[in-house]
Amino acid sequence: MNLTQVSAGNVSGNGSVGFPNELSPLNKAINVLSIVILFVTMISLGCTMEIYKIKAHLLKPKGVGIALLAQFGVMPLTAFALAKALRMDPVKAVAVLICGCCPGGNLSNIFSLALKGDMNLSIVMTTCSSIAALVLMPLLLFVYSQGFSGLESAVPYVRIVYALVLTLASCSVGIAINHYRPRYAPVVMKVGLTVLIISSIAAFVLSGILAKDFMWMVLTPDVLAVGALMPLIGFTLGYVMSVMCRLSQQYCRTVSMETGCQNIQLCVAILKVTFAPDVIGPMFLFPLIYITFQCMEALLLTLCFRCYRAFKPPAEEAVGVRSEELMQA
Repeated sequence: MNLTQVSAGNVSGNGSVGFPNELSPLNKAINVLSIVILFVTMISLGCTMEIYKIKAHLLKPKGVGIALLAQFGVMPLTAFALAKALRMDPVKAVAVLICGCCPGGNLSNIFSLALKGDMNLSIVMTTCSSIAALVLMPLLLFVYSQGFSGLESAVPYVRIVYALVLTLASCSVGIAINHYRPRYAPVVMKVGLTVLIISSIAAFVLSGILAKDFMWMVLTPDVLAVGALMPLIGFTLGYVMSVMCRLSQQYCRTVSMETGCQNIQLCVAILKVTFAPDVIGPMFLFPLIYITFQCMEALLLTLCFRCYRAFKPPAEEAVGVRSEELMQA
């Protein structure tokens, strides 16, 4: 039994029966917007990268190595465990697994800054995880899909690799612009932000129109539970792993954000473009549920951290700073 047969025979599980087909103009428009959003996001991320900073972190790869272990160890296993524990049907499970196996997202850079983490490390980790995903993401999907009936041969690995190649190519364009024409990088980022906002709003509106009659099939207790628990577990275990590996507090906060923040743009593109609409159904909206909880939880952690720093005694703060500097040394 493959994923299409599971989808066709399980209306209550995923709600894809009667979903608009891939040839509908609305569906095509959302597919194009998904690719544009992914392309623009990764070019903008590349424009923040500086080659000498990448080299510096690669020469001392402890932080990057721990982040990669957390990203491709903790998150895929968490996605698999939650999907199995909640007894999700194969269509829901594949959406959750793909989200869990995605590399780190650019939102981790923003939240790392808010938590006074190491921005250079955060950007390097996001880039390295995007590169590693070219091999690790298909491999992990293959391994974990064996645990769900109907997924063994249903995951479109070739199309996923194409999406990852597009991601890396876009990021490389941004890195090249910042390296060879650095004065253009801020302009590219400003234009990219404008295009990203317009494209995201358009994609959100069109997705709502497309899935309005099937939305209730996504907003189920099991999907909402996974959307809430996955980023929280990622933030927590990413921080715990970093502490156990004796990283500085600044690095620990950075790895924590990098672990819990997934590349949602890539996840949406894979679910929307690589799967037929009558197979994935409205579950292509799962990344939007994930990013909602991800941002809420990251903002709450940021608020707690800022309150802690505001009321921390000066002497204790000084000791903490000295300890952090010694650990980094």
